[in-house]
Amino acid sequence: MAWSSDDLHAHESQNRLHAREEGDNVLLKRIDPEGLELEERAYAINRVMRVRKGGRTPSFNALSVVGNHEGIVGVGFGKANEVPEAIRKSIEDAKKNLIKVPIVENTIPHEAIGVRGAGRVLIKPASPGAGIIAGSVTKVIMEFAGVHDVVSKCLGSRNVLNMAAATIDALKQLKRAEDVARLRGKTVEELLG
Repeated sequence: MAWSSDDLHAHESQNRLHAREEGDNVLLKRIDPEGLELEERAYAINRVMRVRKGGRTPSFNALSVVGNHEGIVGVGFGKANEVPEAIRKSIEDAKKNLIKVPIVENTIPHEAIGVRGAGRVLIKPASPGAGIIAGSVTKVIMEFAGVHDVVSKCLGSRNVLNMAAATIDALKQLKRAEDVARLRGKTVEELLG
């Protein structure tokens, strides 16, 4: 039987709905920023010129990172005609997109590759005392998430927005052994065998 794109889209939506109802992935639930002590940092501010018939119109966009250094981090993007407004919008966006990062002994539980556009970011657990070995925005995101020992490598595009989104994608893929064991109906000892 051949499936049309509409059938596939409906099937995918149905699967997502069931996953949400069952509460499969505890880590991807929306996190309320109220009551959290979040540190905010505007990481990149970019000036953009739009050419119109009346001349050139300047505009600004900003990339911000927020986190509590204890496993919660978010990245946001905002655009406006003035820098403070762009920063404010990006911080608001970051607070809407908070994720929980599983941290095991100050590092991440396993290796992951995040992808966004042409940007790919590889993150690996590191031994204690190694520090955050990462470039540009990945380092800031790991720091705000509270990960102290991690190795990372940018494999594709060096574009700041793509790297930030790819890093967040990689962090979303991380799972603790306890969570995987619970999903499979096994104990951690059976899983790690």
